[in-house]
Amino acid sequence: MRARLVAGNWKMHGSLAANARLLEALKAGLPEAEGLGYAVCAPYPYLAQVSQVLSGSRIAWGAQNVSEHDSGAYTGEVSGAMLKEFGCRFAIVGHSERRGLYGEDDGGVAAKFLAARRAGLTPILCVGETLEQRDRGETENVVGRQLDAVLAAAGIAALSDAVLAYEPVWAIGTGRNATPQQAQDVHAFIRARLGASDRALAGNVTILYGGSVKPNNAHELLAMPDVDGGLIGGASLVAKDFIAICAAARR
Repeated sequence: MRARLVAGNWKMHGSLAANARLLEALKAGLPEAEGLGYAVCAPYPYLAQVSQVLSGSRIAWGAQNVSEHDSGAYTGEVSGAMLKEFGCRFAIVGHSERRGLYGEDDGGVAAKFLAARRAGLTPILCVGETLEQRDRGETENVVGRQLDAVLAAAGIAALSDAVLAYEPVWAIGTGRNATPQQAQDVHAFIRARLGASDRALAGNVTILYGGSVKPNNAHELLAMPDVDGGLIGGASLVAKDFIAICAAARR
């Protein structure tokens, strides 16, 4: 059975006081569940707090980005080795907001994927299309291109210990989400694309859905056969909502 995961992406939200309340609520409210993992990806300044509060709990943590460089004169960058010192397990790479707002291209995302793996982090590789690309029927071309850039740089075997996340850009923070069947179709495409290189690996890789997942739609989305959990944005900031989504992910 594939590993399932629900990961919260806090984006640029939080404060020391709000984080403490949220993390304690998650520790109390998320039960042990066979085959299902939990994680939160916090802004860099809060990783020390997150590691302190969650240490020894069933909840893992990670960062929302990572430098493609291991060290050097790169002002403002944070390396994978630095993240590991704060106990991070995960690093999100290629999120659509990084691609769209900060100009990260497929090659740069692939470099960050490699850097995360060099540091012993599990990359959460995000792929997805814009509304214009979907309307033009380009979803598979776009997602395939984004995957191929990482495969060319890292090889198919590198995905054996990575997590993928399909996030339709048009459904992130908009209140609009893909239908369960739309999500399933793209997840199945991703698995088939990987399966062309390694069928066994493709069958075991964890693929999350991200895009306006809420308690009221999580059960249907996460019940799809190729959807292995969620990368949760706004709802991950509300303990009861995140806990409800995690409950929907249990099988």
